[in-house]
Amino acid sequence: MRIKLVKLKEVNSTNVYLCEHADCFNEELVVVQADYQTSGKGQGQNGWESQAGKNLLYSLLVHPQNLPVKSQFFLSMAGALSIKAVLDEYVDDITLKWPNDIYWKDCKLSGTLIELSVHAQVIQRCVYGVGLNVNQTVFESNAPNPVSLAQILGHELDRDKLLHQLIIAFEQYYNRLEEGAFDEISNQYHAALYRREGVHPYRDREGCFQASIVTVEPDGRLVLQDTDGRMRGYYLKEVEFI
Repeated sequence: MRIKLVKLKEVNSTNVYLCEHADCFNEELVVVQADYQTSGKGQGQNGWESQAGKNLLYSLLVHPQNLPVKSQFFLSMAGALSIKAVLDEYVDDITLKWPNDIYWKDCKLSGTLIELSVHAQVIQRCVYGVGLNVNQTVFESNAPNPVSLAQILGHELDRDKLLHQLIIAFEQYYNRLEEGAFDEISNQYHAALYRREGVHPYRDREGCFQASIVTVEPDGRLVLQDTDGRMRGYYLKEVEFI
């Protein structure tokens, strides 16, 4: 796979940059990394706090072949698993919080934002944005539970080395997805889920309840079973982990 890496000092958002410049690249995988984002994007209306030059802020552009929209969540699974595979080499207790946050114990280490371009119910382009807390040790936003690798390990890490590892891991998982290894990726994702075992508290528009995770469907729908035996299905932002 031909890979293009673009490094920027500052940009409004690496996702926005790639979406605006997608037609300028011919490589199968394009990575844009910035030291600072003036308008870093999270899920929905959320922003992403990051001190300049401290963390990894990057987006990856790929063009999936024949992946239907109904199976779009496999892109999220593969991307999250690639990050976990690298972080597992540094720390223990890494899990994937649905839909695609990376957790260390009960703290958020990384978040992602995926933006798709679709034609005739087939995904033409995927921009996969990642914010990974690496060397930042003070967080000033109202995010409830951020943590960085430096806080966990007690020392700073080489961001360039880490980015190289993350790109290689993403390439490996993406290639497996292109080869049709859907069951393999799904099984790994479910095995790595945060709160994959036991009963835990959640909140939806009806209120708080206790439930266990049953599965995550190919379109990203989270299925829970509450303590009354009722099956509950949720898409992004429809349920809160508490």
